[in-house]
Amino acid sequence: MKLSGSYKLNVKKEVVWKALNDSNILKQCIPGCKTFQKENDNTFNATATNQIGPMNASFSGTVNLLNIIPNESYTLSGEGNSPVGFVNGKADVKLIEENSITTLSYEVDVNVGGKIAQLGSRLIDGVAKKMSDYFFGHFADLVSPLEKNYLEITSPGRENSKRVKKLKSNFLNKHIYSALLGFVLLLVVIFYFVSR
Repeated sequence: MKLSGSYKLNVKKEVVWKALNDSNILKQCIPGCKTFQKENDNTFNATATNQIGPMNASFSGTVNLLNIIPNESYTLSGEGNSPVGFVNGKADVKLIEENSITTLSYEVDVNVGGKIAQLGSRLIDGVAKKMSDYFFGHFADLVSPLEKNYLEITSPGRENSKRVKKLKSNFLNKHIYSALLGFVLLLVVIFYFVSR
């Protein structure tokens, strides 16, 4: 599946570029990330745990920085494996600066396989979009937090100065389990009336 988006950051692109290569910042942007260690200048080893539908998936894998043009663009390429399947993908990231405002744009391409893929493409697409939006939105919040004056102009009454809310590792569970509970209650009622 392919996803894309962009964020305007009120900082110079050199600042954004430095953050894009900072393992501490990247770790904070990956939902459920437990470890994110630099192996060399362009390779990181990572582990992350997330709830995807009814499955608790713990992935371990590598993230590589490719096609590097300093202060302009690079490709984040990653692959991860877990007992319930695999994920691999890449994100092409580009920076364009105009009047000291940097536009970070990205195009993401993700592939999944194994048991996770059996959950259905709609669920997987929704999870991938949410995680992609979270990664780049949280990155933007860390590098260039929204200012109160900007919020008052663009979003009157908005108290929160974050572009994205923190994802919980089980953000899909409440919807799945409430539907499952409703289904079980319906079965109990049917069984009760049939057995009378």
